[in-house]
Amino acid sequence: MAEPGHRLSARGRGTTERRTPRLLRLLFWAGTAFQVTQGTGPELHACKESEYHYEYTACDSTGSRWRVAVPHTPGLCTSLPDPVKGTECSFSCNAGEFLDMKDQSCKPCAEGRYSLGTGIRFDEWDELPHGFASLSANMELDDSAAESTGNCTSSKWVPQGDYIASNTDECTATLMYAVNLKQSGTVNFEYYYPDSSIIFEFFVQNDQCQPNADDSRWMKTTEKGWEFHSVELNRGNNVLYWRTTAFSVWSKVSKPVLTQLMYKWAKPKICSEDLEGAVKLPASGEKTSCPPCNPGFFKTSNSTCQPCPYGSYSNGSDCTHCPAGTEPAVGFEYKWWNTLPTNMETTVLSGINFEYKGMTGWEVASDHIYTAAGASDNDFMILTLVVPGFRPPQSVMADTENKEVARITFVFETVCSVNCELYFMVGVNSRTNTPVETWKGSKGKQSYTYIIEENTTTSFTWAFQRTTFHEASRKYTNDVAKIYSINVTNVMNGVASYCRPCALEASDVGSSCTSCPAGYYIDRDSGTCHSCPPNTILKAHQPYGVQACVPCGPGTKNNKIHSLCYNDCIFSRNTPTRTFNYNFSALANTVTLAGGPSFTSKGLKYFHHFTLSLCGNQGRKMSVCTDNVTDLRIPEGESGFSKSITAYVCQAVIIPPEVTGYKAGVSSQPVSLADRLIGVTTNMTLDGITSPAELFHPESLGIPDVIFFYRSNDVTQSCSSGRSTTIRVRCSPQKTVPGSLSLPGTCSDGTCDGCNFHFLWESAAACPLCSVADYHAIVSSCVAGIQKTTYVWREPKLCSGGISLPEQRVTICKTIDFWLKVGISAGTCTAILLTVLTCYFWKKNQKLEYKYSKLVMNATLKDCDLPAADSCAIMEGEDVEDDLIFTSKKSLFGKIKSFTSKRTPDGFDSVPLKTSSGGPDMDL
Repeated sequence: MAEPGHRLSARGRGTTERRTPRLLRLLFWAGTAFQVTQGTGPELHACKESEYHYEYTACDSTGSRWRVAVPHTPGLCTSLPDPVKGTECSFSCNAGEFLDMKDQSCKPCAEGRYSLGTGIRFDEWDELPHGFASLSANMELDDSAAESTGNCTSSKWVPQGDYIASNTDECTATLMYAVNLKQSGTVNFEYYYPDSSIIFEFFVQNDQCQPNADDSRWMKTTEKGWEFHSVELNRGNNVLYWRTTAFSVWSKVSKPVLTQLMYKWAKPKICSEDLEGAVKLPASGEKTSCPPCNPGFFKTSNSTCQPCPYGSYSNGSDCTHCPAGTEPAVGFEYKWWNTLPTNMETTVLSGINFEYKGMTGWEVASDHIYTAAGASDNDFMILTLVVPGFRPPQSVMADTENKEVARITFVFETVCSVNCELYFMVGVNSRTNTPVETWKGSKGKQSYTYIIEENTTTSFTWAFQRTTFHEASRKYTNDVAKIYSINVTNVMNGVASYCRPCALEASDVGSSCTSCPAGYYIDRDSGTCHSCPPNTILKAHQPYGVQACVPCGPGTKNNKIHSLCYNDCIFSRNTPTRTFNYNFSALANTVTLAGGPSFTSKGLKYFHHFTLSLCGNQGRKMSVCTDNVTDLRIPEGESGFSKSITAYVCQAVIIPPEVTGYKAGVSSQPVSLADRLIGVTTNMTLDGITSPAELFHPESLGIPDVIFFYRSNDVTQSCSSGRSTTIRVRCSPQKTVPGSLSLPGTCSDGTCDGCNFHFLWESAAACPLCSVADYHAIVSSCVAGIQKTTYVWREPKLCSGGISLPEQRVTICKTIDFWLKVGISAGTCTAILLTVLTCYFWKKNQKLEYKYSKLVMNATLKDCDLPAADSCAIMEGEDVEDDLIFTSKKSLFGKIKSFTSKRTPDGFDSVPLKTSSGGPDMDL
């Protein structure tokens, strides 16, 4: 049996992280009690700082504690620092910090070290860490308890360096750890559990010693190596238990039933018992304990195993009815091989003429089934399991997008001295078996899982061949293949080893299980159905709780029934300056690509042919690869069967017509490279998948490639996590739709390791959508009163689709000649206006001078005793145009100036006059 092991992870400080995850918000506190004694021995020196360390006492009822100094070696020194008040019990440091006990403050970790904050991690198992305890007990029903306990003394969890392993015998080994949490937290651990013949459980007990109600108590076997498990912990005391119990053929857990052993020679008998040194057939009649029944069966009074009725389950002993709100998880789980199950058969196929020999190819051996000797070393040892059909759980809605209806998992190993081969084949509706996986040479104990996508009668066949070379004698009879367990899920008319929660439907007779609508999960507490949040998909086989709704990756969204994430050919990329929008709808159709020619060892040419579908189509996989080898050999007019697979990206081997001799080329060995879309981003890494930029020639336009990440469900020997595919979509304006596909220059078949495939798709349709930032305006000169504004793309044009260029805009404009004429006309008008104004003011000044002169003359006459003037002003009818003779001449400017200076603010002219007495002048 394989040894189940586990790695426990929590948060700590100053440790080196290996292959364990971090524990979320978990704090382990432990009080330290000590006592310093003074004796009469030699005088002790004062403790140096390097000889002691600080610890906290246990928290009291008020939530306080003390910091005390504890010597590394008691009794070595004295005069320790006095206890001081400690920090609050709820105090903790953040991630990346540690608590310096000397001054009780948080300080950042040194460079090259890290801290988990409020948690602790255990990842070094050279010895059992402090706080852990390993106990053992004998589960067998024995009268002598002391003897029973003594037999299990060495059956404990044993540290193995970087992991800790449990026992593999019938004893129960328990690993315990107690922790007092100041706040709710989580425990994470990594475990390896490939052998279902060992029961492995993990559970937590609280302050009241009550186990939690989490259904994860029974651990599931690991199918792909180490797996993680996480459980929420409540505040307060928690005791963690890891418990294993192995059941062997001689286990007394179930009631002992004796059966009589009969020894017979294996057929065909190929040895002689009469020769010297030959082994004699052991005596028959010895009675021994029967092995337990397989899960889902119970043992009858006559020691036969019968299936439990529907609605009940068993671990191989008694049947138990499923609790209310649960339904049986039907299937077939074979791990005890006392007799060959009724739906299995075995035979031997000749490796020379492919004829059945009517012999037994596999023999049962209690906890495994192994290959018999056969008639020749190159014979095929055949084991076939036939399943009539499958029935998904009642609570799981039929999903047209997710093709998985069931899965088969088996644990096997091969022990070979030469080039042996183990084949695993699948046949549908009695059709020819198709090999799906081959193992060559010795293979250690391991498991393999195959996804079943058709609800039809299916046969599973294991074929073992010791060597391909035919020899008269048999040399390699010790080369064997062993199968330890076979587990098929969702089998029609199957049995159940456990019951799972289901959705409840009220009826007259009570509540019964029903199916939830597509995209709905089951609430464990109420048994009701709830819709998954937006942009999440539902785990088809674990629809319990909102945690079953898995978020979609970047650049994707869920379909209507929340069964898959897909990209609708729309993508956006934000930068500090602008947002780039993409529309890959022109690339939604399937495209094909052939790699370079390859040659077999005999020189026959073949190609790897790829079919790709990028996005859109509501997530439906559009790429189809076919195996038409069978069709080519069928006579014309008869119908044949072609095996085909559908995926986002698939690969087939194409053999050209000149090699096969047929009119058309042969397509064979179709393989899915991409079953689900992980996400779309410009980053080179997503979900553990990397698309190295150096595989292709670098882009030169400054626009990052948009990368589509895919995964495949197929798990192979070399690809334990399945295959992955990346498609780089690159903007190439000069390459019209659909553009060109290329493979990495260093890996002509699209992959450098057989597991990760990479493609480059260059196309103008891969450029961002055009926006206003991608064009500019050109304004022409004004010609004949018309001016044109033309919009052109910026060069080089790095966009496609999107908005169109605006139409050319025409506006009316004025030329330079026009404005020159306007300027001359305005100048002329201004000159004429000035001339007219000048004449007007000159004429006005003439009138004012005449009036002034008249006044002066009248004043002069008065001084000379001349007759007084009848009037000082011009009477009506006088001629204002009388000629005047001036004794002095003034310039035109001077006249205007004198005229303006003599006018008063009220608009009248001011003239100085003299009185007849020669007094001062008076203004009129």
